[in-house]
Amino acid sequence: MKRHALLRLATALAFLLIGALPLHAQSMAITNVRIIGPNATVIERGTIVIRDGKIASVEPIGTSKPGGIADSAIIDAKGMTAMPGFIDAHRHINTGPNEKAQMQAQLEAGYTTILSGGGPADGNITLRNNIESRRINGPRIIPSGQVRLNQHTPESAREEIRKMAAMGVKFTGEIALTPVPGPTEQEVQVLRAVVDEGKKAGVMVQVHAVSTPAMMAAVSAGVPLLVHLPNKDFTSVEDAKKIAASGTKILATIGFGAPVFGVFANDNKPRFRDGKDWPQSIVGGVRLGEEAGYMPVNARTVWDAGAILGYCTDTTYDPLAGLEHELKSFNMMFSMKDMIQIMGPNTASYIQMGDQLGTIEVGKIADIILLDGDPLEGYWNWLKTKVTIKGGVVVVDKR
Repeated sequence: MKRHALLRLATALAFLLIGALPLHAQSMAITNVRIIGPNATVIERGTIVIRDGKIASVEPIGTSKPGGIADSAIIDAKGMTAMPGFIDAHRHINTGPNEKAQMQAQLEAGYTTILSGGGPADGNITLRNNIESRRINGPRIIPSGQVRLNQHTPESAREEIRKMAAMGVKFTGEIALTPVPGPTEQEVQVLRAVVDEGKKAGVMVQVHAVSTPAMMAAVSAGVPLLVHLPNKDFTSVEDAKKIAASGTKILATIGFGAPVFGVFANDNKPRFRDGKDWPQSIVGGVRLGEEAGYMPVNARTVWDAGAILGYCTDTTYDPLAGLEHELKSFNMMFSMKDMIQIMGPNTASYIQMGDQLGTIEVGKIADIILLDGDPLEGYWNWLKTKVTIKGGVVVVDKR
């Protein structure tokens, strides 16, 4: 009995030591899988080979085993679907006591990359470092830093951008502009300084413009990134075309004004995104939940004008519930094929990683999820992540 107890203890210690070591990407293959490729092209039954954390090949299934891959490193997907890992380009995250559970939930929902929506840059960096050092399991974190226009002169705002760059932060958090009647001249002057300094320092500027006047002021100031669509008015086709022509990229947050159910309590009562009553508690004072109509229509308007529309949740609650809420809202205005473009290459482009993420293609980072269903059939199948692979490493396996 003592010998068996010692053996069990030794085995447990061995697993603990293995878990403490850095986890490196290995060669692996995913076989017998439906593959959603660029432009929603489909390989009904194929194989994806991963080497050194990147996609080495994507092919229809052959008769022979992929060369150089150990049997233990072959995942038989058994008819599941492979998609690029989800990217949330605007979610409010930071380090904290619950980060381990929160980041694990992100991975289980299928998210492999998150651009922080704001908050102190040092907390974003700590969270990123905790994941990269394997203290916790989580998606790739891209930090951002705060800039409040009403607290700065043009020169002090430039200094804030230089500080961000020195910390290695490549994105501002959401920079708010006065929505109604529109931004002040002082705000615009400071914003222009931020944009100019951002170009010099390599910091991408993100603006929170919740009305069309604020959005167009940001576009005129040369802002490259807008964290979501206006939720206070309808955007005209003419303004949408100006956005497209400028090259400014915009995120949808299409479900912002739509009520949520079953997230905060299972009482069949509509709630806003913070859990309070809908619509009267919606931030910003828009009447009767009009955001629920403005944002979906604006999404379709800018999309049809040719602007680059990406995906985010702008939430702090459960990642799977947030994903479902956004997908349901997208489903009113977009096809599944459109949503694959929006959530994949468009969002990867927004976070400046279009050459590395967003599609399952040779040479890209192996961020892949396996879904138990066909995403082209309906958004509900996007909620069935069984396996999450980040950088060529299996970080979730719920098969």
